[in-house]
Amino acid sequence: MRIKAKKPLLVVLGAMLMAFGINFFYEPMNLVTGGVSGFAIIVKGLSKDIISGGIPVWLTNLVINIFLFLGSYRILGKKFLKNTILGTLVFTGCLYIVPVMDLANGDLLLASIFGSVLSGAGLGLIFSAGASSGGTDLLGAILHRFLRHYTVAQMLFVVDGMIVLLGALAYGIEVALYAVIAVFITTKVMDAILEGLKFAKLAMIISDKDKEISEGILYEMGRGVTVLPAKGAYSNDNKNMLLCAVDKKEVVALMDIVDKNDPKAFMIVTDAREVLGEGFIEYRQ
Repeated sequence: MRIKAKKPLLVVLGAMLMAFGINFFYEPMNLVTGGVSGFAIIVKGLSKDIISGGIPVWLTNLVINIFLFLGSYRILGKKFLKNTILGTLVFTGCLYIVPVMDLANGDLLLASIFGSVLSGAGLGLIFSAGASSGGTDLLGAILHRFLRHYTVAQMLFVVDGMIVLLGALAYGIEVALYAVIAVFITTKVMDAILEGLKFAKLAMIISDKDKEISEGILYEMGRGVTVLPAKGAYSNDNKNMLLCAVDKKEVVALMDIVDKNDPKAFMIVTDAREVLGEGFIEYRQ
C-alpha cells in the first residue's frame, strides 16, 4: 500500500521538475530539446507574427496530448493512462503557473545543463512510477510495448533528435547544438534514476569455509545464497562457489561475514542491474 501511495507523489514531483526545467532554462533560451514541449517552443516562435507573444507552450502541450491520449488508450490501458493524465495535468498546470524566467542569464551552456538535469530527473521519477508525462515520452512508452529490446530512453533519444532538427531550422545551429547536449544529459540522468532504483551488487565467493559463510549470509543478513560447484584450474581442487545478490548498502556487512569466517577467501563483487525476485523487485508484465 505504501508503494502504491508513493506513485502519484513521484508523478507530481517529476512533472514539476520538468516544468521548472522548461520555464526556467529551455523556453527563455529557445532550447528545443525534443518532446512536445520542445515542439511547442517552436510553435510559439513561429506564431509570434500571428498572435501577440505566440501560442503559449502550455496550450500546445495540452492539445497535442489530448490527441495522444485518444490514440493510445487501447494500447496502454486504463491504469497507465490514469497516471499519465495526472502527470500531464500537473505538467501543463506548472507550465501555465510558473513564470518564464531566464535563470541562466543568457548562458546557453548553463541552460542546457541545468534544464536537462531537471528534465531527466523528472522523467526518471515519472517512469519509475509506471506513468508518463505525455508527449513524446508517452509515444516512447507505446513503442516500448512493441520494441522491448530498446529502452524507453533510447527511443526518446531518436524522436527527440528529430524535433531538435526542427529547432535548428527555426532558431539556428548554435542553439541546436546546445540542445543536443541537453538531450544527451537528459537521457543519462533518466537512465541513472531508473537503473539506480533497481541497482544491486552481485558477489561471487570461493572459500574453504563456504558452509560457514553461507550460513552467515542466510541467518545474519537474511539473504539467499546459491552454491555452485567449482574447480581450480591450477590446483585441480574441487570447491564450492557462493553466488549472492545483495543491496548495495549490504556490501560492507557481506564483506565482514566473509572476512570473519575466512580472511583468505577469494571474492568478486560486481554491479547487478534489473535484480528481480524475492528480496528485490517483483516483476510485473
